[in-house]
Amino acid sequence: MQRREVPEFTLPFCACDGNISCRWGMGHQMMLFLGDGKTRYLGGQSDIAVTLDEPAQVHNVCWQTDMHHPATRKLAAQSHKIFISLQRHTSDPTDGTKKTHLVKFSRRYRVAMMECIEDLRKAVSDMASEDDNQENFESMCQLFQQLELIWNLCEILYVETLPGGVVLQHLLDWVKLHFTEADTLAARVLQDYERGDVDVGEDYWSAVFIYVLQGRLSEARHLLTIHPDTQQDVHGVYGKVDELMRRMPVFSSHSRQSLAEFDLKWKHWQEQCQQFLREGIFVSYPRLETICKILSGKEDIFDELQDIVGDWYQIMVTKLLYTNPMVKTVELQYHAKSCMDTFQGGRRLLALDQILLAALEYDVTQIIKISSETLSNWWFVAHLADLLHHAGQLETHQLDCGTTMREFLLLEYASTLMAKESLWQIVVEYLDHCPVLGRHYLELFIEKIPIQSEKKANKVLKVCEERNLEEQAQSICKVMGMRSLQEDMLGSALTWCLQSKVASFATYLAEKLLTDYCMKGSFSNLDLIDNLGSSMLVSDRLTFLAKYRDFHRLYENGEFIEAGELLLNLLEARLAPKQFMLMLLGDALPLLELDVVVFSSRQTSQLMMFKQNLLKWYQSEEYVREIQPTKSMGDIELEKEKIELLQLGLSRNLSRALLEESARR
Repeated sequence: MQRREVPEFTLPFCACDGNISCRWGMGHQMMLFLGDGKTRYLGGQSDIAVTLDEPAQVHNVCWQTDMHHPATRKLAAQSHKIFISLQRHTSDPTDGTKKTHLVKFSRRYRVAMMECIEDLRKAVSDMASEDDNQENFESMCQLFQQLELIWNLCEILYVETLPGGVVLQHLLDWVKLHFTEADTLAARVLQDYERGDVDVGEDYWSAVFIYVLQGRLSEARHLLTIHPDTQQDVHGVYGKVDELMRRMPVFSSHSRQSLAEFDLKWKHWQEQCQQFLREGIFVSYPRLETICKILSGKEDIFDELQDIVGDWYQIMVTKLLYTNPMVKTVELQYHAKSCMDTFQGGRRLLALDQILLAALEYDVTQIIKISSETLSNWWFVAHLADLLHHAGQLETHQLDCGTTMREFLLLEYASTLMAKESLWQIVVEYLDHCPVLGRHYLELFIEKIPIQSEKKANKVLKVCEERNLEEQAQSICKVMGMRSLQEDMLGSALTWCLQSKVASFATYLAEKLLTDYCMKGSFSNLDLIDNLGSSMLVSDRLTFLAKYRDFHRLYENGEFIEAGELLLNLLEARLAPKQFMLMLLGDALPLLELDVVVFSSRQTSQLMMFKQNLLKWYQSEEYVREIQPTKSMGDIELEKEKIELLQLGLSRNLSRALLEESARR
């Protein structure tokens, strides 16, 4: 078995005294670097890391990158649309024209492949002759030509609807499409003919013979008409050959004749060809005799023309055309083996030969196996397996990895696309159609998608929301929130935090906003805080922040009684950080100094109790050991002054409240 070649390359490390370590990237991607990947510390000091004199080299190693070139990326995009359309179409159980539509989808895949081949050819022609990539592109072009050849044969055998099982006409179209040497030779001859110089040498007769061997008799007859001897056909031999080719019966699904009627006409026609040979009409014209031998299906003539025909599968189609035009698909494997034994000459079978033989033997599993082992392209096997799956030609048993063959191949193909950042959305939709492991792959893939902008983050979040990937969506929002926080964009960070619904992160941001308020004396990002709505319930700190903002709004609007009640509720709820309690109690001072009594005697007593609790906390071990050392003497004196003013204000308000309450009674 000819296996896929394993590429080898040398890493350009300056020196490699130690180990080489790696980290997996996206899909078929690996990051290589010197060392064992562990942080090294100075001797005896576990908290001081060793720094390198020069930055470490990290090598990004990718493999199976056939679909990363612009021409093949176009194929990836086109085939992705066809794939998704195919999944949606075949999911309709009421569709009675499934076979016809599958043929259309198959042909769309082939059109995409042919466009890719043309793009690769153009890329090669645009390259300088010394370009190192030219050979690589030429091999890619050749590879896709082989893939299209295999796909077309599989389409004929497994997807097409063949009337009566007769397959020959489709095989002739297959040969005509993919083996065009005769067209090249004929074009050269016809150009000379238009200039008045007809060269009937080897190129001319090779073109005629190949046309006849491929069953393209109209083209062969046209070439014969420009031969100089045709104008002076004294014995009428050119006319007889032309008449034989013109009258050759051709079975078509569109004709109304039955198989039996066609078989009778064909046998009668070939008997006439053989009669001409027996009569020796073309003995003096060896080239025309060769044509008549082909039409008569003489075995020896195929051996003689083997050099101009090409491979065994072309010979097989030719022999079937002139010996067994009614051949059925189930019989092809026997004719294929016979032609291989005769024309392969004991030579080692190439991967293409093995795949085509497996197709003719109706061994789909072998087609997939050989293609996977020998072709450096998961695109082909993944999409072909999917098409054959929908056509009911692919076994659905599970592999050792727990998935079907179709899903395994789709996962492998998706993995080759992961390393190309621009193809991430295509990867997601392929994984969507892998029922067993697709979601697991998707969860891991989403977490590794590089997100450089909020626009892309929102796109990835939409993917997560549509597929209920809550953990991944939360992770993305946390990353974007932290990025905004590092850029000192508290409002943006809070927006991402609210989407992530992570309580610890929300608490941290709320405290940052409160600290910012303490320093500046005013709120930043008011629009966001004013419209938190039910999102404030993500964390207690965020709830406090929203309610504290409501308190300020009530105060600014002159609703002092309501503001006082809300302030007491906030103190009773104990939602505020302890460090913020003095600020919260200080907000009561303006209310205590108003002409109207805002706090009743009972409420004033509550405020006094909160003040006493604050004083106790100031004397606690937690405050003395952790908080007090971070404050300057000026801050400590300012706090004492605020507490004294608060005590005075509370005492005065208590007297006023008691007098007012007694007056009411």
